[in-house]
Amino acid sequence: MSSDNKNVSRRDFLKTAGIATGTLVGGGLIGGLIGYNAKGSTKDTASTDHKDEKHNGAPDRGRMFFTKDEDFNILAKATERIFPKDDIGPGAIELGVPYFIDGQLAGQYGSNAKEYMQGPFDVGAPTQGYQSRLNRAQIFTQGIQVMEQEAQSRFKKRFVQIEPKEIDQILTALQKDEVKMVGVTAAFFFKLLRGATLEGVYSDPMYGGNYNMEGWKMKGFPGHQMSYIADIESKDFKKIKPKALGEH
Repeated sequence: MSSDNKNVSRRDFLKTAGIATGTLVGGGLIGGLIGYNAKGSTKDTASTDHKDEKHNGAPDRGRMFFTKDEDFNILAKATERIFPKDDIGPGAIELGVPYFIDGQLAGQYGSNAKEYMQGPFDVGAPTQGYQSRLNRAQIFTQGIQVMEQEAQSRFKKRFVQIEPKEIDQILTALQKDEVKMVGVTAAFFFKLLRGATLEGVYSDPMYGGNYNMEGWKMKGFPGHQMSYIADIESKDFKKIKPKALGEH
């Protein structure tokens, strides 16, 4: 990485890359930036052990969709590269994002229960939205298998054992649609993975992510306040402690 990028923070990267606004990373430039923290460290926060991992922050808890530890840990490491820990705040793992995605895949999001899922099916244009015959649970299941296959093919290691920069290479290949998937494009899987990661970071904690409202705290978002009537006419800036739905 060039010296110009050594001080890139997650906040700056999300702004310039377009992740926060839902657009694809320009030109697929994930490698080296997507997991690069403001201190210039590329050390990964996820363990390379394929067993249940213990992390500071979000507690380990029961899973509803993933039955295999390694599949869940592959998801965890991928989300951490998309939203890494840095000096601004915790990353996806500490925020409980893998558990958020696990819960979503076990419910209506994963089964596409409220969406039209009949044929005909075609690849479609990027502006046409969801075109796969597969539901999101099936796409994530296949995507995790593909990430594992890519790790073993490229680096002769399990995905949970490879280095952060190597994970970035795989994520970049997915985003640029350079990896073959069945019934869905790799680029579409990456889009789902990135979107679900950010939703887990910023959703209400009742859904399993945004542990301790740390995602909101990093943004200065007040959460779900009952009223601002006591502060609305004040000319002074007031920092409001965020509130979750479960606190009312």
